Amino acid sequence: MFEIKPYPELSWSLSRHKTMLTCSRKYAYDYYVSHNGWLRQADSLARHAYRLKKITSLEMLFGSIVHDLIYQTLQKVRRNETLPTEEHLLDDIRHHLNRGFIESTKKEHLWMNRPKHYTMLHEIYYSQSSTLPKAKVEKITGRLQHVVKHFFNSRTFKDVQDKQSMEFIESETFRFMKADGVKIFVVMDLVYKDTARNKWIIVDWKTGKSSEEDRSQLSLYALYLLQKYDIPSLDDIVIRNEYLIDGTHVEHQLDEQDLINVQNLYQISMEQMKLYLADPDKNEPLPLQQFPMQSNPSICARCNYQELCFPSDPNV
Repeated sequence: MFEIKPYPELSWSLSRHKTMLTCSRKYAYDYYVSHNGWLRQADSLARHAYRLKKITSLEMLFGSIVHDLIYQTLQKVRRNETLPTEEHLLDDIRHHLNRGFIESTKKEHLWMNRPKHYTMLHEIYYSQSSTLPKAKVEKITGRLQHVVKHFFNSRTFKDVQDKQSMEFIESETFRFMKADGVKIFVVMDLVYKDTARNKWIIVDWKTGKSSEEDRSQLSLYALYLLQKYDIPSLDDIVIRNEYLIDGTHVEHQLDEQDLINVQNLYQISMEQMKLYLADPDKNEPLPLQQFPMQSNPSICARCNYQELCFPSDPNV
């Protein structure tokens, strides 16, 4: 039975860690203030924060749509169903993007009441305009053709169609492991086993550019895989980033130091997170005012919580 709790469960993920480092106030809104904001009986601030939390950007919406359609395509491979053509996938992506735009511009009243079920674009919400920035539209339009073409030509897509030497494990599923009683969440795009080489392959699809965080993310995935499947050696795991914009892929062979680094990152990060708690046993946060606000205007301009932090400043 679902139990309403006054505070959320303390957990850890790389995205949570990154949010804390970027802005403590955003961290508070994301992980504490918005808690229970989906409930009718929640206070107005919780409902407001939860609604703003669900705002997305055009780039994030695009990436989410692409990941969802790749997942659906791979499931069709798994079930031996007819696969979509490149043109079909392009049309699907355009359809979902257009629906997100329509919901943002013409269905705000529905989003206000059910923010989880409708799309609101940051570019629309904070500009109070019914049009998207031309430069962003051109950027996404340019990426669209490349991403679909490169997915079909990717090393991973070719691999998964080889049923003789490929075994699906899992994909796009919320999983967790525990350290010191705290859940560490991981969401891997795809895991499969190359039975011909006896290798476990972890794949992460990227619709943006590479970043320094990629290796830490992949190290966390490898750590999870080692624990769950009792894999004898780290050498048995291959980590692959598929960069869909330029059609390249990069494979990493991690070593023990990579695992040590991500474990150290978790431990240091958790120590910082606990500094924001009034009661660690309950995961009760300190008062909101004790979560410092970001002072970089460019970061604030991209944040979902502008109207909470700067309610009377239209220029932020």
